[in-house]
Amino acid sequence: MPYTASQLLAMTQQELDDLFSKSPAGEIPNGEADGTAIIAPGTSFNSTIASIIEIFGWKGKTFNAAKGTLTNRILPLGVNAIVAEVYKGESWYDNKECIVLDYSKTSIVAKHIRDEIRQIAPGTYLGIVFWDKERTIHFSLQFGNNSRP
Repeated sequence: MPYTASQLLAMTQQELDDLFSKSPAGEIPNGEADGTAIIAPGTSFNSTIASIIEIFGWKGKTFNAAKGTLTNRILPLGVNAIVAEVYKGESWYDNKECIVLDYSKTSIVAKHIRDEIRQIAPGTYLGIVFWDKERTIHFSLQFGNNSRP
């Protein structure tokens, strides 16, 4: 079942956690993905916060599967910055396989950040952000035609 950003923004924390946990890692993606920050799941503020972040901050990620890297697209113009290593590994959330987006060796700004993603539908990934080992927020990545609701 495909998921839109709007559907994911409407989910509760528990629904997002369950979806992440039941989903396979999938293949390491390649190319440009639109991102949606899911900051306050289950609240009426979630969509508003996601829109503000998209306008002024984080737009998404661009993956290079062959090199095992990505860059984040940030700022209003979508500047490529903040590099991460990308590889499959064990999730800090549930010890199952996931795709790890590891900033610890590639970024001074984000060295405490580790993202984990799993494929929830073709072209769509759900992620969890960790600060050190503490889970913070969810986000989604949509590639190609699945970019927007």
